[in-house]
Amino acid sequence: MSNKKDMTGLAKDTVIYGLSSIIGKFLNWLLVPLYTYVLQSQADYGIVTNLYAWTALLLVILTYGTETGFFRFVNKEDQKPAQVYTTLLTCLAITSLLFALLCSIFSQNIASFLGYHNHGDFIRFLAIAVALDAFASIPFAYLRYQHRPITFAALKMLFVILNILLNIFFLVICPKIQHLSVISAWYNPNYGVGYVFLANIIATTIQTLFLLPTIFAEKYNFSFSTLKKILRYSLPLLILGVAGIMNQTLDRILFPFLYNQPDAQTQLGIYGACFKVAMVMMMFTQAFRYAYEPYVFSKHKDKNSVEAYADAMKYYIIFSYLILLGMVFYLDILKFIIDPSYWSGLKVVPIVLWTYIFQGIYFNLSFWYKLTDKTRWGAYFSLIGLLLTFIIQILFVPKFGYMASALSNTISYLVIMILSYIIGKHFLQIPYDLKTIALYTLITIFLLATYYLTRYLTGRMSISMAVGTVLILCYLTIIIKKDFPLSGLPIIGKYFKK
Repeated sequence: MSNKKDMTGLAKDTVIYGLSSIIGKFLNWLLVPLYTYVLQSQADYGIVTNLYAWTALLLVILTYGTETGFFRFVNKEDQKPAQVYTTLLTCLAITSLLFALLCSIFSQNIASFLGYHNHGDFIRFLAIAVALDAFASIPFAYLRYQHRPITFAALKMLFVILNILLNIFFLVICPKIQHLSVISAWYNPNYGVGYVFLANIIATTIQTLFLLPTIFAEKYNFSFSTLKKILRYSLPLLILGVAGIMNQTLDRILFPFLYNQPDAQTQLGIYGACFKVAMVMMMFTQAFRYAYEPYVFSKHKDKNSVEAYADAMKYYIIFSYLILLGMVFYLDILKFIIDPSYWSGLKVVPIVLWTYIFQGIYFNLSFWYKLTDKTRWGAYFSLIGLLLTFIIQILFVPKFGYMASALSNTISYLVIMILSYIIGKHFLQIPYDLKTIALYTLITIFLLATYYLTRYLTGRMSISMAVGTVLILCYLTIIIKKDFPLSGLPIIGKYFKK
């Protein structure tokens, strides 16, 4: 009975954490159309794309694996939870403060190095925001340790909503009411993209203030010996974390350095906006994992059953292909998410969609080294992927621009996905339904080829979209007939039973 209650509580917490993450990502994604339609130029959005890529990398470095270390040691019988918490909190407070101070002192030098001359303020804003985020990682971990998912989700959503409202206020409302003395006294209409970073730091600061009760929840008891143990465990994870995040952001970090053209920042802005359009795939696949994987595992008495992992992989691929087809076939409608001045970069959307699919498959494949405690292979794969991404970008971005940036990620994840599958077979036999996966892959490629051929021969959007609709219906019919009978659905399934 107790175990059943624990599982129920775990499922409830997972739903709250999962939904808050997906909703938060979706709401943040809504800033993309705002930026592309409101910012003065694509180059301005290029600055946002580049600096937020750096932000993601710096956040991993500044937390240096301590979040995982916290959960590892706070549950140890020989450790005092309050001591573990306050020790890590003190450590991150010191390193985050030092980072913010150094970046503020050398902000102009850093800005010049990145190509943003006379914009040291951008660096200061982001440095302080990243420092606060890094510091807040431990209080958020503590909320999870205390099983307080609602508080956790509420504080995460607070930042997202504040950030969106502040962006709307600075970029949309203020230009319309700048004639008012209360606004004109401080508002600079030429500051433009700077208000994106100002909104971020204000929202982050307010979120941190709301975290104060958690920050001071325990009596401070710093232990240097405890810190040494945690860091000895956590620091190796830093290598894995940095390699993983660089696989995802290196294209936007290196682009201004590699694409030596006058319009490099403009091209980066176009790439960044179109890359964000494809992030719909990431959000849908994340939602699928939260929604469907518990259902798959519940069908097996053994929660670690390899059949469950095989089923999860099959259905993940089937529905990922459905999203891919839908986004490609209706890209002529989806493109209005961004300003027409960015449409020249829409050709990267299918490439990025494939990247997310390969990334998701690789994530599902990672079960083998997690279940067998051979997590070092995860580090090897991440480093191989990072090296591939780096080499491809160095060789091809100077000539082919952001198309090479997009393809570097796709090739990288394809290679480590294949390597993970081949090597994983030697450690854990998971009966993946390769015939079905291969069949759906061939069907998807055939449908895409049919769509592109139709588009090429007719040149008419209406005809190609009509053909795309028919092709989507064909794919759905195959899914229903072969692997997802409507009779198996809850509530409405009874109307489809023979």
